[in-house]
Amino acid sequence: MSASVPEQHAARLRELSGMAFTKGHGTGNDFILIADPDGAMDVLPEQVAAVCDRHLGLGADGFIRAVRSAILSEGRAVLAEHPDAEWFMDYRNGDGSVSEMCGNGVRVFVHFLISRGFVTLDDGQALTIGTRAGAKVITRSSAGYAVDMGPWDFTFPEKAEERALDSIVDAGLEVPRPALSVGMGNPHTVVALSEAAELDELDLHRSPLVDPVPPHGTNVEFVLPSDPLVSDGVGTIRMRVHERGVGETRSCGTGACAAVVATRHWAGGIAADRWDVHVPGGTVAISFVAGPDGREHVVLDGPAVLVAEGILN
Repeated sequence: MSASVPEQHAARLRELSGMAFTKGHGTGNDFILIADPDGAMDVLPEQVAAVCDRHLGLGADGFIRAVRSAILSEGRAVLAEHPDAEWFMDYRNGDGSVSEMCGNGVRVFVHFLISRGFVTLDDGQALTIGTRAGAKVITRSSAGYAVDMGPWDFTFPEKAEERALDSIVDAGLEVPRPALSVGMGNPHTVVALSEAAELDELDLHRSPLVDPVPPHGTNVEFVLPSDPLVSDGVGTIRMRVHERGVGETRSCGTGACAAVVATRHWAGGIAADRWDVHVPGGTVAISFVAGPDGREHVVLDGPAVLVAEGILN
C-alpha cells in the first residue's frame, strides 16, 4: 500500500532535518532560503515540494539556495562573462521544478546574502549575481532593491510586429480572452481586462488554459489598466498572476515586467517614465533603460523582507 501524501511529505521533511532556513518575501511573493555556499546539499524536487507545502510544510511560493556560482555548471557559464558574479540564485518553484528566474526572489535573495554577511551593499551600490537567466545586476534603492532584469522579447515576434495578440487564455471568464506572450528570461502570457470586477472575480485555483502554449510553459498575468493609463508621467496597472508550478501568487516580479511591456505595446508605445504595478501583495515599480548590449532593459524596483529563521526538525 502506497504512503499517503502527508506521510510522503513527512518523510521528505525528515530527510532535511537540521537544515537552517530563512523565510522572506517580496510584495507577498514568499520564499524559503538556505545558505549552501560550497554546494554540499543536494535538495531533491520532492523535498522542495514538501517544505514549500502550505499545509504540511513551512509554506512558500519558491525555494532559493544560495550557492557560489563556481559550484554549478550554469554558474560557471555566467562567470565566464561576468567574473564578479560570485553568488548564484538556485531557484525552484514551489512544486520543486527548476525555474530560470524570479524577479521578487532576486531581491529577497540579495537581502538574504547581506543578512548572512556574505556580501555588503550600501545605498546606490550594485551587485552582480548569477541566475539561470544569466547575470543580474541589483542596486540598493530607497524602495529596497532595483533589479536590471535585462532585455525583454516577444515569444511570437512575427505576430507582435503586426500588433496581433498571439494566444487565447481561458481562466473561467465567460469568453476566453486574447493574450500576448512576453519573455523576461522566463515565459509570460499577458491578458488585458476591461473591468475591475473581471480581475477581482478571476478563478485562479486552476491553471489557465493557454493556446498555443509557449515551448516551456508559461506564467499568466491578468492586467487592468488604470484610467487614465498615464498620469504625471507614471503609468499604472493592476495585476493578478498564476505562476507555473505554483498557482496564484500575491506578486510576480518578472510578471509585472511582462505586464508593463504588453500594456505599453497595446497602447502604441505610450511614453511613461515609470510604471506602478499594483498586485495583491503591494506595489512594484517598473522602468525602462538603455542596456549595455544596445537593447532596451526593464528595471524592477521594490522591497524585500526577511520574516523568520529556523531549523527544520
